[in-house]
Amino acid sequence: MKFKLINNIDKLGTFGLFLTAIFSPCCFPLFAFGASALGLGSLELFGGWTMWIFQIMVLISIIGIYISYRKHKYFYPLLIAISSGIIIFSGYYLSKSENSTYLIYAGMFGLFIATIGNYYQNKIYGNCKTCGIYEGKTVELKSTIICPKCGYKKDEMMPTNACEFFYECENCKTILRPLEGDCCVYCSYGSVKCPPIQVGTRCC
Repeated sequence: MKFKLINNIDKLGTFGLFLTAIFSPCCFPLFAFGASALGLGSLELFGGWTMWIFQIMVLISIIGIYISYRKHKYFYPLLIAISSGIIIFSGYYLSKSENSTYLIYAGMFGLFIATIGNYYQNKIYGNCKTCGIYEGKTVELKSTIICPKCGYKKDEMMPTNACEFFYECENCKTILRPLEGDCCVYCSYGSVKCPPIQVGTRCC
């Protein structure tokens, strides 16, 4: 339950800011048509709190995407979200132009795109409990090493920042080394190759 809530913080923020805009057609004329279609054309649900609630939702969306980034390490949704947030707050506080509202609209749709991208990455990462990100791609980190001497098997989590050239069998204490042509013990004795090989790049 907690895991699902954390994964949905950004969606809560993005949905909230669009909902705020729809229920505040006077502040967001672009959404006036949608509000009118819902019979809300003259409704200002949040009154003088509209702008504050809207900005809070923007921050919630960015924070949610940042939390997800720390898990899946895919940077682009976070980059788009931060850029969109800067555009929105620039429209509020820096731009003196009559077109500042368009900056806010651009930022809103940027956050929408970032949320979709973040959802996609969460979906990929969430379906695999033992996966990680290597060079922007999802890789399997769990590999079962089988000792060629005694046949002992053990599940290990492969690192993404180093290659393991030596591995001691927990059962017979044999020190395993990569076979000729392999870059690490996982490529030689593991059920899953190391992350660089999985993504098709050179190993260590």
